[in-house]
Amino acid sequence: MAGLLALLGGAVGIGGARSARAGAGPEADVAYHGRVALAHGRLRILLVPENEGPSALANATVRLRLSAELADRQELAEGCARAGLREVVCETGELSLHGRGRHIGLALALKERAPEVVVRVDTWWNGGATDRNHSNNEHVVLALDTGDTYAF
Repeated sequence: MAGLLALLGGAVGIGGARSARAGAGPEADVAYHGRVALAHGRLRILLVPENEGPSALANATVRLRLSAELADRQELAEGCARAGLREVVCETGELSLHGRGRHIGLALALKERAPEVVVRVDTWWNGGATDRNHSNNEHVVLALDTGDTYAF
């Protein structure tokens, strides 16, 4: 959690994962898979980070941006923090080569009930690693307020 708090304090800027230059650090292929469901103003997200290599990562930070504002009070999973009115960031934990990070489960309350919420998932920070494949770590998911689960 200390690493995440340092990031929020400005030690590394937003988009650090994108600004990594080839050869600036290790190369890794971070991917996120999960599910999103919206029901009665509560957004549930289950996310599993993975690393297809070729190098392991000590940690990374996934960012979840919503199209609706979050309620003022949230009970977030360990290693997660609010990063704005509509954003949450979470540490992935160690991402070994061809391994998974910790499962991240969130139950987020919205400020106001919405008929739909768009959830954008991406890497906020990855320790300066180069990730040439953004197609598996950048997702946009539309969740309707039906309780149905949407996979990514």
